[in-house]
Amino acid sequence: MQLQFTIHIWKKGDWFLAKCPELDFISQGTTRDEAEKNLLEVMQIQFEEMSLMGTLDDYLKECGYDFDKDTGTATPQAKMIGSESFEMQVV
Repeated sequence: MQLQFTIHIWKKGDWFLAKCPELDFISQGTTRDEAEKNLLEVMQIQFEEMSLMGTLDDYLKECGYDFDKDTGTATPQAKMIGSESFEMQVV
């Protein structure tokens, strides 16, 4: 199955955080690449476990994914179209 998803990366102090918002997975590393690698590893392990337990399809549906049997692709129903940083005064 081909799975489409997004990875967001933040820097927090000395750590990099990698998150997949569509699937609610997060990981960290001391470099950007390590955080991304760790996230992909965690996701792969979890998907293998869910597949063995027979819960992967239900999990993807809960996360808002549609599965196209013809192409073997799972795509999120909602897609990120942009991201901006804002600042505002709070009273």
